[in-house]
Amino acid sequence: MRLSYLFNALSLIFLYIGIVAFLPIIVSLIYQDYNSATPFVITGILSVLLGLILKLTVNKFLQQDRMTDIKKSEGLTIVLISWLAFSLIASIPYLFFNFSIENAFFEGISGATTTGATILTHFDYPKALFFWRSLTQWLGGMGIIVLFIAVLPQFAVAGRQMFFAEAPGPTEDKLTPRIKNTATALWGLYVILTLIQIGLLVYFKMPLFDAVCNSFSTISSGGFSPNPQSIMGYHSLPIMWVVIVFMFFSGCNLALLYRIFTKFKINLLWKNEEFKTYVKIIIMASLIIFGVLYLNNNYYSLESFTNSVFTVLSIMTSTGFASCDYSMWSASAQILLFIVILFGSSAGSTGGGIKIMRALIVFKYLKREIIKLLHPNAVITIKQDNVTVAPDIVSQIIAFIMFYIAIFIASGLVVSIIESNVVIGFGGSMATLSIIGPAFGHTIGPAGNYESLNALTKFIFMVNMLIGRLELVPFLILLNKDYWTLKR
Repeated sequence: MRLSYLFNALSLIFLYIGIVAFLPIIVSLIYQDYNSATPFVITGILSVLLGLILKLTVNKFLQQDRMTDIKKSEGLTIVLISWLAFSLIASIPYLFFNFSIENAFFEGISGATTTGATILTHFDYPKALFFWRSLTQWLGGMGIIVLFIAVLPQFAVAGRQMFFAEAPGPTEDKLTPRIKNTATALWGLYVILTLIQIGLLVYFKMPLFDAVCNSFSTISSGGFSPNPQSIMGYHSLPIMWVVIVFMFFSGCNLALLYRIFTKFKINLLWKNEEFKTYVKIIIMASLIIFGVLYLNNNYYSLESFTNSVFTVLSIMTSTGFASCDYSMWSASAQILLFIVILFGSSAGSTGGGIKIMRALIVFKYLKREIIKLLHPNAVITIKQDNVTVAPDIVSQIIAFIMFYIAIFIASGLVVSIIESNVVIGFGGSMATLSIIGPAFGHTIGPAGNYESLNALTKFIFMVNMLIGRLELVPFLILLNKDYWTLKR
């Protein structure tokens, strides 16, 4: 692993994220809240200076490389340190608003990883800070490395390793032969969806500032809202349905959506097995929960149906918005939501969780093994969309799910002991590892927050957020002793 590559990449991350940190100053100026601009001026200057210092250090002491022959381990490492750097920068402004260090890091990492778990106990903060919360989610949703591959030539040269390191999955889905063009296409679609949602929310009477922040948080599957009651605070069914539609888009494979929108071939959706499963789970879970709510309350309405669909999509896509306090629902409804969390959204989406494609392949693997017990000589291949899945991909997916479950159980047990609360332990672990944010129960449910938790619990949940966003792979390589061989 060559330090020159790592320091070159880190210097660019600090430099350009520092420039982005100046954007909330515009909000401060628009709303004439000039004091709220200071944290972002300082954050931006500090980050840019760190980037310049690192760049000068590299120029002076280390061999200069243009990252033309980057290795997979180096790509994974660059992704990991980039996200750590981004989370650090995202955390700094909170320190100027009387956040403790642990709470500032928690809120910053939650934003950068699009988790949406918050420590806010009140919303009496400047608009610039709420804009920053949503902006960090929007940048983190598509991915920092994907953004830099799209706009920076230094990253485009060796973008392939980093592109798939940031969004690992069972398949490597490219839109074009050049990774830079793929990254640009995905970000283009991402921006267009965001702008359309902003326009629709404003049309249905949401204030422009709230529309921008909520759109940033919807498309990124983040969930931070400037309204203390989340989406339920706007008391509007049309607004809820706009958010439902765009949460649905955020949970789809963005590469698939791009092909649909550019080729105008809607039939591609019904040829995609993962998309069909995604739709079926949403419909079935929504109808079952709607039925459960009706049986428990003997009452049904459009609002009740909307809350059912909204909550299923919010949980499944890991957005974490709330249209109601689902922690007040019956145990059977909450158990179903917990199952939906495990499936997660589509591969190649901004959502979290295990991902539907992985779950499908594991189910097919189990089905094959059962058939082979009855017919030992049978040769059965596992296929996805009529394409044979390579055995090593199947093995990687099984290993991924095993590690995912192991981390969930380990963190759940430790937090349960620390907090003396099983609901917080396992509910919070699943919510942070699946980057959903709000969990279950009164404390960290949709009407609660994470502020009162032990500092060690917050640290464990922060690690879960990073692991959940990067899907384990960059963290697992840290366990390999060969990884720690450093070169100039």
